[in-house]
Amino acid sequence: MSAPESWLCPTCHKAVSSAFCPDCGERQLDFHALTMRGLAEQLFQSLTSVDSKLIRSVLALVARPGALTVAYLEGRRKPYLGPVPLFLMANVLFFAAESLFRSSVFATPLAMHLEKEPWSFIAPTWVANRLAALHTTLDAFTPAFDQAVALHARSWIIVMALSFAPLPLLVYRQRRMPIAAHAVFALHLYSFLMLLLCAGAAVEALFGGPTAMPALVDPFVSITLLAACAAYLYAAVGAVYATRGARRLLEVAALSVGVAALVLGYRFALFVLTLYTA
Repeated sequence: MSAPESWLCPTCHKAVSSAFCPDCGERQLDFHALTMRGLAEQLFQSLTSVDSKLIRSVLALVARPGALTVAYLEGRRKPYLGPVPLFLMANVLFFAAESLFRSSVFATPLAMHLEKEPWSFIAPTWVANRLAALHTTLDAFTPAFDQAVALHARSWIIVMALSFAPLPLLVYRQRRMPIAAHAVFALHLYSFLMLLLCAGAAVEALFGGPTAMPALVDPFVSITLLAACAAYLYAAVGAVYATRGARRLLEVAALSVGVAALVLGYRFALFVLTLYTA
């Protein structure tokens, strides 16, 4: 059997006679990887490989609520994506779905803030004052606002997820768990929520978008998504915090209200932030 042909490692700049560099692990350059077919093969392999952390993590996240948090806290971290990368991946998927379906869960246009939000009674006054300060018109300001709010929604969303952590810290204070453990639970919960909101965006698209959705459908979809989140929480807190009985129902109710309040609060915060920075 002939020895492998020697090649120059592009990282270490050393001659190597094996398939991988023994110093840095660099692989011999394969020009097939620089073709579109090669890139497509890499994408397919990364998404379908049995050993893919992403696929394994998403399956555990959806099918076994709380299992990822338990595994992370017990130190079993090698098989899965970490909570932050998983949350970021879930957000990439969510914002892709939001763009595809022209949804407005977080990237809420100015017109909806003025007409269809709980703070719409005060929003026109705030907007009018801002327009006067900028010496501009609503028609000129609206495109800038809508573009900026979409950017802010993507940039600050992890703050919303981490803001949930103090709530289980308070509810389960007798467990004496570090706040980082509750932060991991929050990131996993909101990763699932982002996937759940993808379904909400698809439903909005079926009715022609958020502005065309019938008045009774919007609250029904919101209640359905909140109920699904509550069911997920019920299973997740049982796995992570080992709570049982009626107390568990009360805890889940409190956490579910917290999730809804943070989502609504995040939308309002985005409105205020964008209004005064756009």
